[in-house]
Amino acid sequence: MKTEFPIYRILDDAGHVLDTSKADLLTKDLSLALFTHMNRIRTFDRKAINLQRQGRLGTYAPFEGQEAAQVGSAYALQDKDWVFPTYRDHGATLTFGADMVRTFLYWNGRVEGCVPTDELHIFPPAVPIATQIPHAVGAAWAEKRKGSTHVAVAYFGDGATSEGDFHEGMNFASVFQAPVILFNQNNGYAISVPIQKQMHSETIAQKALAYGMPSVRIDGNDIFAVYFTMQTALERARSGGGPTLIEAVTWRFGAHTTADDPSKYRDQDRSRDRIDPLTRLEGFMKEQGFYDEQEIEAIRTRHQEEVEAAVKTMEAFPPPDVNDLFDHTYATLPDDLVRQKTDYLTARGN
Repeated sequence: MKTEFPIYRILDDAGHVLDTSKADLLTKDLSLALFTHMNRIRTFDRKAINLQRQGRLGTYAPFEGQEAAQVGSAYALQDKDWVFPTYRDHGATLTFGADMVRTFLYWNGRVEGCVPTDELHIFPPAVPIATQIPHAVGAAWAEKRKGSTHVAVAYFGDGATSEGDFHEGMNFASVFQAPVILFNQNNGYAISVPIQKQMHSETIAQKALAYGMPSVRIDGNDIFAVYFTMQTALERARSGGGPTLIEAVTWRFGAHTTADDPSKYRDQDRSRDRIDPLTRLEGFMKEQGFYDEQEIEAIRTRHQEEVEAAVKTMEAFPPPDVNDLFDHTYATLPDDLVRQKTDYLTARGN
């Protein structure tokens, strides 16, 4: 099946153009915009890891190495589209327009972090694996019934394809020809379980065959391959062509979360051999004469300042209300949780 679903690339590892049919579309403006978003979310990601190590943020799910997959897919969306992220897709949501302070608040365990702006359709991050996929399909179907051209995208990892929600969502999307993009980031591991122990299929893209759905396998570290593949899938969905499954083959450099030690189950030295998506784009920009060192350094400085300002605002928030832990889950709080809440408030002197 790997021969039937070859990995589509526009750039090689060094940033040289492989697909010359796209050469005229690889403009300086597009290159700089994509680089800017990738650098911004990487700056956020690295800062979040440091904050967690300092005890200033809760357990955090890093994404460094997956910037091209997240930026390339989200940058192709329109404002009124829907985004259904996992707990690792804050790079995509930030690209789509999510507020950085609220994103930090989410990772600090604050309810405010789950509330998007009124202008954006961003579902709260899904921590249970694959549960967001049927939701995304349902939102897409609703848009179709309303007669709009809005599209939903569901982000998920390779481990999610072992869940029933994935197959239910695929089937529903296919039957109702919902305008939804099922965007898989295949990192090769579901926490510590390699993909070879998750499935006997050679690719994730081939799973679409059973549902009569178009699918494609792409280099998830090639920002242009991601962006233009996503554009094609979105155009198909908006014009009534139904869903698409995209398998973006990528590699996350670091741990599953900051509570994880990946060296216990995978060879971390391999991370150094993987081509960094930002380095690849920089190589292309330099070859094309698009790379201005002063301009790039100004972008990096601006992002560092933005992230530091967002952290300062996040840490200036008043202490969280402990009632939020109890009051928004049940219509009527069970007796044992009533006792827990009472005991806690009594101990605090409230």
